[in-house]
Amino acid sequence: MNSTTLSALAEPNRLQMVELLRDGPLTVGEIADRLHVRQPQVSKHLKVLNEAHIVEVSPIANRRIYKLRPEPLQEMDSWLASFRSMWEDRLDLPRDH
Repeated sequence: MNSTTLSALAEPNRLQMVELLRDGPLTVGEIADRLHVRQPQVSKHLKVLNEAHIVEVSPIANRRIYKLRPEPLQEMDSWLASFRSMWEDRLDLPRDH
Protein backbone atom coordinates (compact mmCIF):
# COMPACT_ATOMS: atom_id res chain seq x y z
CA MET A 1 0.00 0.00 0.00
CA ASN A 2 1.13 3.54 -0.71
CA SER A 3 2.00 5.49 2.43
CA THR A 4 0.96 8.67 0.60
CA THR A 5 -2.64 7.48 0.85
CA LEU A 6 -2.43 7.06 4.61
CA SER A 7 -0.67 10.40 5.03
CA ALA A 8 -3.32 12.19 2.99
CA LEU A 9 -6.17 10.56 4.91
CA ALA A 10 -4.58 11.17 8.32
CA GLU A 11 -5.72 14.80 8.26
CA PRO A 12 -9.30 14.99 9.64
CA ASN A 13 -10.64 17.51 7.11
CA ARG A 14 -9.36 15.45 4.18
CA LEU A 15 -10.87 12.29 5.66
CA GLN A 16 -14.22 14.08 5.96
CA MET A 17 -13.96 15.16 2.33
CA VAL A 18 -13.35 11.57 1.24
CA GLU A 19 -16.36 10.48 3.29
CA LEU A 20 -18.50 13.13 1.57
CA LEU A 21 -17.29 12.06 -1.87
CA ARG A 22 -18.23 8.46 -1.10
CA ASP A 23 -21.81 9.42 -2.01
CA GLY A 24 -20.79 10.93 -5.36
CA PRO A 25 -18.95 13.76 -7.08
CA LEU A 26 -19.08 17.28 -5.63
CA THR A 27 -17.77 20.72 -6.44
CA VAL A 28 -15.35 22.61 -4.19
CA GLY A 29 -18.20 24.90 -3.17
CA GLU A 30 -20.48 22.01 -2.23
CA ILE A 31 -17.75 20.46 -0.09
CA ALA A 32 -17.03 23.80 1.59
CA ASP A 33 -20.73 24.31 2.36
CA ARG A 34 -21.24 20.84 3.80
CA LEU A 35 -18.12 20.93 5.98
CA HIS A 36 -18.47 24.61 6.95
CA VAL A 37 -14.89 25.23 5.80
CA ARG A 38 -13.74 28.13 3.65
CA GLN A 39 -13.33 27.37 -0.05
CA PRO A 40 -9.57 28.16 -0.21
CA GLN A 41 -8.92 25.65 2.59
CA VAL A 42 -11.02 23.02 0.81
CA SER A 43 -9.07 23.62 -2.39
CA LYS A 44 -5.76 23.09 -0.58
CA HIS A 45 -6.95 19.82 0.93
CA LEU A 46 -8.33 18.63 -2.41
CA LYS A 47 -4.98 19.40 -4.01
CA VAL A 48 -3.30 17.02 -1.52
CA LEU A 49 -5.93 14.34 -2.18
CA ASN A 50 -5.48 14.80 -5.93
CA GLU A 51 -1.68 14.53 -5.67
CA ALA A 52 -2.15 11.32 -3.65
CA HIS A 53 -4.43 10.04 -6.47
CA ILE A 54 -7.32 9.61 -4.04
CA VAL A 55 -9.55 11.98 -6.01
CA GLU A 56 -9.71 13.09 -9.59
CA VAL A 57 -10.93 16.43 -10.86
CA SER A 58 -12.99 17.21 -13.93
CA PRO A 59 -13.24 20.84 -14.97
CA ILE A 60 -16.71 21.66 -16.26
CA ALA A 61 -17.10 25.28 -17.38
CA ASN A 62 -15.81 27.33 -14.44
CA ARG A 63 -16.41 24.58 -11.88
CA ARG A 64 -14.21 21.74 -10.76
CA ILE A 65 -15.95 18.46 -9.96
CA TYR A 66 -14.14 16.07 -7.61
CA LYS A 67 -14.78 12.36 -7.32
CA LEU A 68 -13.08 9.45 -5.58
CA ARG A 69 -10.69 7.17 -7.41
CA PRO A 70 -11.28 3.57 -6.31
CA GLU A 71 -7.72 2.27 -6.73
CA PRO A 72 -6.06 3.77 -3.63
CA LEU A 73 -8.97 2.68 -1.44
CA GLN A 74 -8.88 -0.82 -2.93
CA GLU A 75 -5.15 -0.97 -2.19
CA MET A 76 -5.85 0.08 1.40
CA ASP A 77 -8.54 -2.57 1.71
CA SER A 78 -6.16 -5.25 0.43
CA TRP A 79 -3.49 -4.10 2.87
CA LEU A 80 -5.96 -4.24 5.77
CA ALA A 81 -7.13 -7.68 4.65
CA SER A 82 -3.63 -8.97 5.29
CA PHE A 83 -4.20 -8.19 8.98
CA ARG A 84 -7.77 -9.49 9.22
CA SER A 85 -6.88 -13.17 9.39
CA MET A 86 -4.34 -12.45 12.14
CA TRP A 87 -6.95 -10.53 14.14
CA GLU A 88 -9.58 -13.20 13.58
CA ASP A 89 -7.17 -15.93 14.70
CA ARG A 90 -6.35 -14.00 17.86
CA LEU A 91 -9.99 -13.34 18.63
CA ASP A 92 -10.74 -17.05 18.25
CA LEU A 93 -8.15 -18.04 20.88
CA PRO A 94 -9.62 -19.10 24.23
CA ARG A 95 -9.03 -16.53 26.92
CA ASP A 96 -7.80 -17.32 30.40
CA HIS A 97 -9.88 -15.70 33.09
